[in-house]
Amino acid sequence: MFGILKHPSAWVPLVLTAAMFVVLYLSLTGVIPPDATGDEGAAAHLFQIWFVLEVLLISFFAFKWLRRSKDALLILVLQLCGVFAMCFPVWYLHL
Repeated sequence: MFGILKHPSAWVPLVLTAAMFVVLYLSLTGVIPPDATGDEGAAAHLFQIWFVLEVLLISFFAFKWLRRSKDALLILVLQLCGVFAMCFPVWYLHL
């Protein structure tokens, strides 16, 4: 499993998810203030960009590595769990 983690397509989606958790934390604590003009704000726009990038990166990983390695399935599950874990607070807190 650790051999496949050397490739960026395996670890970049996990790092992006961790970065989005930091953005979520900063926006919930008030470090990133909501936009006064009624727009969603910077955190919402970053989440939308992250979600598109995450779908593309995970799809690329799945197409490239699932046929080559059985360990890729575990990494794919970790990536998908990260996406669901990031989307849950947004859904639950109606952000």
